[in-house]
Amino acid sequence: MLKAVGLDLHQAQPVDPPVFDDLSIAGPVVKQAFLKTLQGIVGADDATIDPMERVVHTYGKSLRDLVRMRANAVERYVDVVVYPDDEQQVQAIVDAAVAENAVIIPFGGGSNIAGSLEPRSEEKRTVISLDLGRLNKVVSIDETSGLARIQAGVLGPDMEEQLGAQGWTLGHFPDSFTHSTLGGWVATRSSGMQSDKYGDIADIARGLRVVRPSTDGRSGALVIRGIPSASNGPSVREMILGSEGRLGVITEVTVQVHRIPAKRDVYAYFFPNWRAGVEAMQEVAESDAHPSITRVSDARESGFSLATSKERHGFDKFAADTVLPFLMRRKGWKNLEDICLSFIGYEGEESYAKRQRKLVEAIIKKHGGLGVGTGPGVLYDQKKFDTPYLRDFLLDRGAAGDVSESAMPWSQVIPLYDAVVAAAEKAFDEIGIQGWIMAHLSHSYHSGACLYFTFAFVFGDDPIGEYDTVKRAIQQAFVDNGGSISHHHGVGVEHSPWLEQDISPEGVAVMRGLFEATDPAGTFNPRKIVPDVAPAAAAPARRRATTAAAKTGAKTGAKAAEKKAPDTKAAEKKSTTRRTAAARS
Repeated sequence: MLKAVGLDLHQAQPVDPPVFDDLSIAGPVVKQAFLKTLQGIVGADDATIDPMERVVHTYGKSLRDLVRMRANAVERYVDVVVYPDDEQQVQAIVDAAVAENAVIIPFGGGSNIAGSLEPRSEEKRTVISLDLGRLNKVVSIDETSGLARIQAGVLGPDMEEQLGAQGWTLGHFPDSFTHSTLGGWVATRSSGMQSDKYGDIADIARGLRVVRPSTDGRSGALVIRGIPSASNGPSVREMILGSEGRLGVITEVTVQVHRIPAKRDVYAYFFPNWRAGVEAMQEVAESDAHPSITRVSDARESGFSLATSKERHGFDKFAADTVLPFLMRRKGWKNLEDICLSFIGYEGEESYAKRQRKLVEAIIKKHGGLGVGTGPGVLYDQKKFDTPYLRDFLLDRGAAGDVSESAMPWSQVIPLYDAVVAAAEKAFDEIGIQGWIMAHLSHSYHSGACLYFTFAFVFGDDPIGEYDTVKRAIQQAFVDNGGSISHHHGVGVEHSPWLEQDISPEGVAVMRGLFEATDPAGTFNPRKIVPDVAPAAAAPARRRATTAAAKTGAKTGAKAAEKKAPDTKAAEKKSTTRRTAAARS
């Protein structure tokens, strides 16, 4: 970190523990009669205006969310948090909210990083956070068809435990797996680390149940049956996927499930440079091989991964420090700082996995790659869900760490990568701060891939303003170079300023028409995805509002702000305890 962003982790002292009582939390905007109506639906203890619950449910886990929370710069909290037990209670809550002209923001695990959970700052109506944590069961499995009905509020680990007990897996493992839900994955069009084999959530989710207002004699239940394919007009299933709560509350998903593979291995490889690694991944995607993971890091991320690996001793140390460099130089790799680390996964029956590996390794050899076995792959498996925690670790030391990802055709992978790195480095120069950006190719498709960028810098005096400068540069480089504004994190309000450039003005008009026609009162998570104002004006206006609030005037930037932070760990613990107790009752 010292070389990358000028932060000496041995010298940097974490800030004082955050204090919840220092937060300025406005009273809830809710009529007592309406609160009693909600309590009559879910129980007196489960429709709450408790300040801690309101804080936990107001934001997700984006860097902007965390900085504002730590800086006591939250402009609008949710007013009521409700915990329904089943779909019937969800329907009653939705109908009551419509009658009251209230707002509903569905809440899963709270891990969103695109601003999909925050209320509008100017919202005058009652804002309900509808926590689906108690809808956490695998309802049934059609073993003949490989389909499972699963409630939308189940967290990733709980779902896999229930499926695994019967010999099945969903195969969907995003970075946020431990703290995100099935419904959240659907609502943001999530993608998992093993999507090369199992598909993205849009491929996995075949059926849906979504609660909408029960009006005009309709029950309010939008039901998409779990079938493999259909020709029945524009796909309503596709409309729900990625809708971020704007079309209703997802309560259940019918998903494709697979038998737990007999064999699963993750092998590590090195390539002499980034281009060789990318070209190898493209050829693998075009071949007859079907690995579960195809990932290659650029030289910067490879160096970071190797620097943060476990300390080696004895023969392992000798092999890594002496034998491996010798083999690389023997292959003609002159500059070992250019090497790129790759992970490729193989799953299935033993003979099948072996055949896949043989096909892939022939391609890797063709592109000058070098296999180093499963040892690093085991470490990758152990650390694969740790990345999100780096954001909090850096914030505790006055630094920013965030991610942005984009999908693009194969022809644009290298040009987009180069453009994004250049744009980020220019932004770092603009704000006068030493910064760092690195990337990996995370998902492969027949026609293209996803690049996942991580960037970091030490805050100056304007945390939100500095972050906006870098984030905007990266996002603009995406759309300027043939990439999407996001591959699997969703749109929310973070990426909506670029939506028109991504899907065209007419595309945004169609999307806006859908939301306005299906939710004319703006009950369901208003403002998300489609911006309220023209894209050109949205980002600067939002920056002015949040920057003014987040500035602390202290030379240490975010460090001073963090002293005003809520005890988010305690808040999460309380919320989790509540959900756990509910699950046991």
